[in-house]
Amino acid sequence: MASMVNESDRRPMVAVPPPQRPLRQRRAARIVVRAAGRVLLMADSDPGLPGSGWWVTPGGGLDAGETSRQAAARELAEETGLRVYATDLVGPIAHRVVRHGYSDQVLVQQEDFFALDLPAVFTPDAAGFTPEEQVTLSGFGWFTAEELGVLVVWPAELALLLVGATNTQPIDFGEVEESTVPVALGHR
Repeated sequence: MASMVNESDRRPMVAVPPPQRPLRQRRAARIVVRAAGRVLLMADSDPGLPGSGWWVTPGGGLDAGETSRQAAARELAEETGLRVYATDLVGPIAHRVVRHGYSDQVLVQQEDFFALDLPAVFTPDAAGFTPEEQVTLSGFGWFTAEELGVLVVWPAELALLLVGATNTQPIDFGEVEESTVPVALGHR
């Protein structure tokens, strides 16, 4: 079942002049799924910039009343079809505040990252994608640390989370920006 989204939280999904982009803020949870020396990523894009693309870890915004850990487990099920208990997740292994400037919005997220270690890779299922994800997400891939070096990956610091990251010492990535249209170009 897709998460509940208020009508006011929906993205415009079409490019607008940078100063007119709405500013959204939310808490989010992301999952670093590790298996057989690889990490699971999803191909993402900016619908207002044809040809744009990068790779992201599964995850998304918290629903009302959810903890970050609960949201991470729910988002993993929705975005990949893999159902796990929230207690199966390790972490949080990292935190950050990220500013995403897109062609249609500026999104500021406080993110918690969790890890899930599996014995083998699996074939993800996109059946649980939200309508927005059906537009922006276009596939999955399992990548080695070496392969990440030639990809555009959000979070850019992902390689640091591939090996040995535990919840005993979460990494604080601070404040970062990952954008297709820089936040500095303005928003309302």
